[in-house]
Amino acid sequence: MTTTELSAPGARSGDSDPIAGLLDAARAIQPDVVAIRRRIHRHPEIGTDLPITQLVIVDELATLGLEGRRGKALSSVVAVIEGGRPGRTVLLRGDMDALPLHEDTGLDFASEVHGAMHACGHDTHVAMLLGAARLLQERRAELPGRVILMFQPGEEGYGGAKTMIEEGLLDAGVAGGGERPTGTLAIHISTRYPSGEIHIRPGPEMASTDTIRVTVHGKGGHASAPHTALDPIVVAAEIVLALQTMVSRRVDVFDPAVVTIAQITAGTTNNIIPESAFLFGTIRTLSAERREQVRAGVRQVAEGIAAAHGATAEVDLEAGYPVTVNDPEYTAFVTEVAGELLGKDRVQELKAPIMGGEDFSYVLEEVPGAMAFLGGTPPGIDPEKGPQNHSNLVVFDEDAMATGVALYAAVAIRHLARA
Repeated sequence: MTTTELSAPGARSGDSDPIAGLLDAARAIQPDVVAIRRRIHRHPEIGTDLPITQLVIVDELATLGLEGRRGKALSSVVAVIEGGRPGRTVLLRGDMDALPLHEDTGLDFASEVHGAMHACGHDTHVAMLLGAARLLQERRAELPGRVILMFQPGEEGYGGAKTMIEEGLLDAGVAGGGERPTGTLAIHISTRYPSGEIHIRPGPEMASTDTIRVTVHGKGGHASAPHTALDPIVVAAEIVLALQTMVSRRVDVFDPAVVTIAQITAGTTNNIIPESAFLFGTIRTLSAERREQVRAGVRQVAEGIAAAHGATAEVDLEAGYPVTVNDPEYTAFVTEVAGELLGKDRVQELKAPIMGGEDFSYVLEEVPGAMAFLGGTPPGIDPEKGPQNHSNLVVFDEDAMATGVALYAAVAIRHLARA
């Protein structure tokens, strides 16, 4: 894959700026970064047990003279780059896990594992973070402080970041005399945006992700005589519609929510009214306050409508990821660094939050930081029309990875140099 070369405004000849030339340095190691990415892409692993991916990371870190510390409850890897002088600590994160779907891209390095694919680009995240580790390790003597490298499995619904924090991630640099991180960055590739662009916003950037399970209990009977039964399907249907009314009538549009029932299961054939009906869905919100209000509203609506019909509703609300909230000051800092590195025209503020979820939210609850989206649309494809992340047809422009490598390194260098 190729794309138009990106300009490097920060790479001025003779410039002593420590991030000058980083984009060129990232491009110079691009073949190695691509090779790592493709190696991981061929062997995708799902969830929190990723031994093949973990071994790739540990081996690559070893070639840089870095020790990759393996997780206990999951196949995570943590490494620390110790700078040549004392200073603060910054954390960089790359997630590792794939998705459970079959790849149909036709790439010559497509997944060799049936039913598994790196459709969200986490293979590029690992490769970019390893590339950044190489650039930072080469400049280690000039770094005042340390960089924690967080390679995380289980982002796709398993809460791997939370487990890593529980296993001591944020104290990884303390053993060497350092402190907990005072800033953090995650980069996520996306085909929503033109290749090589950075998209980011302060405040809520991605939604919380709670799961709804409602079981409506009625009374079974013959479909020809519904008056002798208590039809849970009718009650369930009314609940589904009422939940949408609840959102539109009770939720402030400037602090929005999404409630979607994505699965309804009930019955066995056409002439039997079943005993129960099952609803399965999700709640997405952008603030802790709205999250609690909507959770309470879902329960009230489901139980109230069921009771009005003489049925009962068993409501189970499973808490998922918190809202992903970018620290405004740190977002401005990342935006400034990205503008220096790439040119301000290649750095855009997201117009609105994304209602998908991210477990980097757990890290951002502990450390001021930001998640930035890296455009990865292949040349000749309209970002609005091409396959998106999580599609079995999605293809990412590998040339964009040089931008991610350079941005990881630039933010770390600038962070450690901050007064």
